[in-house]
Amino acid sequence: MGSQLNTGVTLAPARSSTAEKLLVAASELMIERSSIEVSLSDIAQKSGVNAALVKYHFGNKDGLLLGLLARDAATEMAQLEYLLAQPIRPTAKLKLHIAGIIRAYHQFPYMNRLIHYLLHESSAEAADEVSKFFVAPLLDFHRRLLAEGIKCGEFRKIDPVLFYTSLIGACDHLFFARHAMSRATGVGPVTEEVCRQYIRHMEALICGGMLTTGTGE
Repeated sequence: MGSQLNTGVTLAPARSSTAEKLLVAASELMIERSSIEVSLSDIAQKSGVNAALVKYHFGNKDGLLLGLLARDAATEMAQLEYLLAQPIRPTAKLKLHIAGIIRAYHQFPYMNRLIHYLLHESSAEAADEVSKFFVAPLLDFHRRLLAEGIKCGEFRKIDPVLFYTSLIGACDHLFFARHAMSRATGVGPVTEEVCRQYIRHMEALICGGMLTTGTGE
């Protein structure tokens, strides 16, 4: 599998230690605060790097955020073609994909808000890059996987855009809503066990609505 998709953004770049420190600090702050609203001064302070070096390595703050999203999404995006090529049934591929997306959001719970910011509140160039290295390949993967499952009789006819919205929205909301629900009695943080439970829940929910009668593993 390649480490770079056909885009201007390198998904697994050989970054300098300084650039990596900035990305790690930004990621940790977003997780700690359950928000993508972090300043360059906060990132610089946490990383121990001069804020002026953000411009040198990333151009500006939005460039840093784009680099962070590319870094965080790299593994899952690189796996898409590999997963489609595997000699297993579409239902098994679907379950592996669901688990992979949920685990990516578990590791980087700010991911969807970062995507929305770069698509809708940043520059047109940043939006184009996010569309090219994340949204378009993922939507294309869903189209092809669903078509494969429909062709072999495992899946009902499903709109890939609605499927994308359902899966990505549900994965994001677990981590976004969990922070708010943590104030409610008996609702704790997203632990590894909660992540495993959610994978099983989403497999049952999505497959229960998609699979044709009698479809097995």
